[in-house]
Amino acid sequence: MDLGLEGRVYVVTGSTRGLGNAAARELVADGAKVVVTGRNEKSVADAASALGPNAVGLAVDNADPEAPARLIAAAREHFGGFDGILVSVGGPPPAFVADTTDEQWRAAFESVFLGAVRLARAAAAELPEGGVIGFVLSGSVHEPIPGLTISNGLRPGLAGFAKSLADELGPRGIRVVGLLPSRIDTDRVRELDGLSADPEATRAANESRIPLRRYGTAEEFGRTAAFLLSPAASYLTGIMLPVDGGMRHGF
Repeated sequence: MDLGLEGRVYVVTGSTRGLGNAAARELVADGAKVVVTGRNEKSVADAASALGPNAVGLAVDNADPEAPARLIAAAREHFGGFDGILVSVGGPPPAFVADTTDEQWRAAFESVFLGAVRLARAAAAELPEGGVIGFVLSGSVHEPIPGLTISNGLRPGLAGFAKSLADELGPRGIRVVGLLPSRIDTDRVRELDGLSADPEATRAANESRIPLRRYGTAEEFGRTAAFLLSPAASYLTGIMLPVDGGMRHGF
């Protein structure tokens, strides 16, 4: 199936590793050009180099108010266009309610929530008809994950923002989509499993609750993201797509 990605230009934030990197890899593999971002200059340079000539790296923090303009300018300068953005950011530190501080909430709000809102607003002002804004969220949009209190508080709000944005941008032919990963086998998920007394038993217990009986791979997530961002998904907007092997039991 031709996704129609050849020559299209995307910004993918938080794409030096994990889910953002997986999405960037699949976009490039299907012919797109990608601006790779992250906070560490070396990691960004290494990630862009690994993706080849159709990728360029820019070290930015999603929480930086100047990041959106810089990223869109980089897309236009290096590749001559801007067709979409996938907003991905590392999750806030694991913590239960009693363990969280005001400063942790503020920092996470700036990077996870407000940073994403700024990026989406800037993209909405610049995208042509056929453009797309994607958000990497979490299965916690539908069901809170124990021990991830801050993420549980912020991700559902972003889903609501994304849905509102889809309604507003639809008449201009711009789509807005969300991805809700659950147990994808990334460093982040392995770190969360490692917080338990027996990480292997924790993983086995989690797998037993997934209908496919296994964690997903980063590549599986990346392929899903590439499809949703592509012209092949041109009639999909305002959706929050679980990428979870069936772990969500509701419709």
